[in-house]
Formats: sequence, C-alpha cells, structure tokens
Amino acid sequence: MENNLLKYIKDKEIADYFAEYKNEVVEMRRDLHKIPEIGFETKKTADYLKEKLLNYGFEIKEVLKNGLIAYKKGSSLKKAVAFRADMDGLNLSEKTGVDFSSTNPGKMHGCGHDGHMTILLNFARYLSEFYELKRDVVLIFQPAEESPGGAEPLVESGIFTEYNIAATFGLHIYPGLEEGKIGIKAGPLTAQSGEVDIELIGEGSHGAQPQDGKDALFVASQLLSNYQGIISRNFDPLKSGVVTFGKMESGSVRNVLAAKARLEGTIRAFTEDKYELIKKRLKMINEGMEKAHDVEIEMEIRDFYPPVNNDQNLYEMIDKILDDNEKVNMGALMIAEDFSYYQKAGPGFFFMLGSQNNKKGFTYPLHNEKFNFSEAIIFKGISLYIRLAREIEII
Repeated sequence: MENNLLKYIKDKEIADYFAEYKNEVVEMRRDLHKIPEIGFETKKTADYLKEKLLNYGFEIKEVLKNGLIAYKKGSSLKKAVAFRADMDGLNLSEKTGVDFSSTNPGKMHGCGHDGHMTILLNFARYLSEFYELKRDVVLIFQPAEESPGGAEPLVESGIFTEYNIAATFGLHIYPGLEEGKIGIKAGPLTAQSGEVDIELIGEGSHGAQPQDGKDALFVASQLLSNYQGIISRNFDPLKSGVVTFGKMESGSVRNVLAAKARLEGTIRAFTEDKYELIKKRLKMINEGMEKAHDVEIEMEIRDFYPPVNNDQNLYEMIDKILDDNEKVNMGALMIAEDFSYYQKAGPGFFFMLGSQNNKKGFTYPLHNEKFNFSEAIIFKGISLYIRLAREIEII
C-alpha cells in the first residue's frame, strides 16, 4: 500500500487522522476477506462487524437474516442520511495467491464487498470521534446483494420510515476505472436485468421425411434471428439494451428432426419501460412463431434488480465535492446492482471507486477468482464519505 495517504485522500486532516489507523484498516479488510459467506448466510461477517460498531458507540439493529443497521442520533437536523455496504461473497475458488486468501473453500470475496464493508466500518469509526453529530446517520450492512437480493426486503421492512432517511449513498470498487478515481453519473448508471428460458416443443421425424415432423431446432434458429431485431428496431439508436442468448440445446442425432429445443439468455435495459418492452416483444415473437410453425413455445423470465438511477441533485453535490483530477464522468454500465431498491424508497447516489492498476496486476474483472485491489483505495472511499458528511452537515 502507498505510504502517502494524502495522494489518495486529497485532504490533509483526514490523511493525518487515518495515518494512525492505517495498519488496523488494512487488517480489517484482510480479516473480512478471509471469511466470505454467501447470500444471507453471513453470520461470521455480521458478528465481526457488530463487535466493531458497538465499540464505536452505534446502536445496532439486526435485520433480515444476518444484516445490520448501525444508528447514531444527531442533535438538530431531523432527517437521517444512510450509507450502505454489501456483505456477501461469491461461489468462487480464490486464485489470488495472497496470504490472506479465503479460509472458506469454494467461496471468495471476488466483487470487492470486503472493501465496501471496511470503508463503511472505518467511516463509522471516524464519526464515533465526534461527541455529537448534527444529523442522524444510518449505516446499512446488507447481505445477499449477489443473490437472491437483500435490498428489496430490507427496504420493505420499513427502515426508511423508521429512521426517516432522506438520502442513501453507496459505492462499488470497480476495475474498469484507474485506481483511486471516482466514477460518477447522473441518471441511469446500471441496467435492469433478467434471465430468459425458452422451451420449444415440436415433433420428431426422420431427417429424410421432414414433412412428418415439427422441427424445434429450425424454429429456435428463427427465434434467435427475430429476437435480435428487438433492440435494433424498437430502441432509439442512441439508447441501449441487450437481448443475448448464449446457450442453445437441441436434437440428438444428425438425421432426426429435433422434437425439443431450449434457449437460455439475458435481457437488460436502463429504464424499466424499455425492459418491459423487451419482454413484450419476446412474447409477441413467440406467439407468431407458434402459429407459423405449429409448435409450442414456453417462456420463463426471472426479473432481477431495477436500474440504478442516480439523483440529479446528489450528483451535483458530489460533483462539487470532487476535484477535477479525481473524478470521471462515466457512461452507463450493463451490470446490475440491488442498490436500486434504496433509490425507489428515496433519493440515492451510487458511485464507482476505481481499482485498476496495471503495474500491480490489479486488472482482473469483478467475479473473477483472481480479482484483487490495492488497499490504498479503501482510504479513498472513507475520505469521500467523510467529505460527504461535512457537505450534508452530519459533522
């Protein structure tokens, strides 16, 4: 890690403060990295966080299964501000080779959530140094971001009303940006996504007598061709969406018409109305093909997280806080993130914390068994939260 924290933090007062805790911050990240847990099964992680947060003087509420709300009351301003970190890891066998690798076989923090938690935990430590906060603060440690999704049930539990939350902030470590840069964007940042399964039921026959069958494989190929027109002929050319089918299974031998076929794919869009349009067009194409070829087509779509849609006013505030040489105005990303559910409950802003460093080999993508990052960027994330705390009068 870089010795000069000021290079990353851009604020001497904050850099001086964390110089004292530098080694401990790194130790926290490595402790959390060693114990990745999946979905809602984040008990060891929650226990680790809870002990620290209680020491920092926060009130703790356990939510869902192994999620935590850490609360600290302010003195004057009525509405609270929330900050969120995701807790869960991935089903990956780690291949980073670091001496603090996962101790849970087949599980890994391959998406930076260990860094996210460390940032929020040390932001809590910084706030604990103040005898009195001006505004209530709510720190959300959320399980199951990767799957099946912890944000939606957490929001539905009523925390926004209970704590009177006015705005929510979150971040994600991102290897698509240079190390230490902050990626920001107003409006849609990540896409809504869904999984699509298509089952075609035809009728087999000898390949030399195709008139006696209903060729499911042929119809599947026609479906694939027609699906590709959904984006090109229904979307504004300057706006984006995705219809991708990456798997097709059909047939048994070369000289027999396939009685069945199966397609598996993904759909994505940056607005919910465009996402629904994709679903509508898929259904219409299927119905047309059923009539044209006398086959049965069954479709299942599993909707995932809505698009992350950053509040314009919060964007302008963060844009003002950041120096020109540390921020990057990003384009939208086709990845998905359940922070979007917090934004359905109230204004929110989600930003990217760059981790790409070619010299150090921190170039692997998220969800890769070799993904890693320099711990120096943790201090960048803590610093930004502290600067936000000053701007919105928490401290």
